[in-house]
Amino acid sequence: MNGVPTDFAPNVPRLPESWFRRLCRWAIKRTGWRIVGEMPNEKKLVLIGAPHSSYWDGFYGLLMLQAMRLDLGVMIKREAFDGPFGPILRRMRLVPIDRKAATNVVEQMVERFAASDKLWLGIAPEGTRKPVTQWKSGFLRIARAANVPIQTAFIDYPTKTFTLGPLVHTTDDPDADMARIRAMFVGYHGKHHDA
Repeated sequence: MNGVPTDFAPNVPRLPESWFRRLCRWAIKRTGWRIVGEMPNEKKLVLIGAPHSSYWDGFYGLLMLQAMRLDLGVMIKREAFDGPFGPILRRMRLVPIDRKAATNVVEQMVERFAASDKLWLGIAPEGTRKPVTQWKSGFLRIARAANVPIQTAFIDYPTKTFTLGPLVHTTDDPDADMARIRAMFVGYHGKHHDA
């Protein structure tokens, strides 16, 4: 897979075609960004993307998702829905998260997986655009509790690529899982910092 694919295996959750998604395809082709790798034939998974170092990550990522017609519910801070872009973000099927009351976010997402026939959930594991030494473990806890795999997605500004890496299955050792996943992101460069 390369460029802006729109044909996927049957289990991948899809959005209907629309003028908005055709516009996104036109726009993403002009930016030079592309997606590389194989889309897994999974009905449910948690997708993590890093390094997340700029608002532009979200912009290009959401533009790519809409261009591909990929139905991925991306978790973002609730405050992003305030103001003029709120209706657009809702239309793009983003999942608002109240970071001040995040204690039961894992349970909410596990319930959402249980109630859905198909669900791909996108999370920025760093939890912020600033450089961090430790990733938040919510994505691991959600994937383990919902019994779904984790799809890795590497953001690389120098090559303008979103690269889909291997699927990761959680184990009974979350620390080892985190170390194994973090190691996969070495060598990928965000706009302002590396993963």
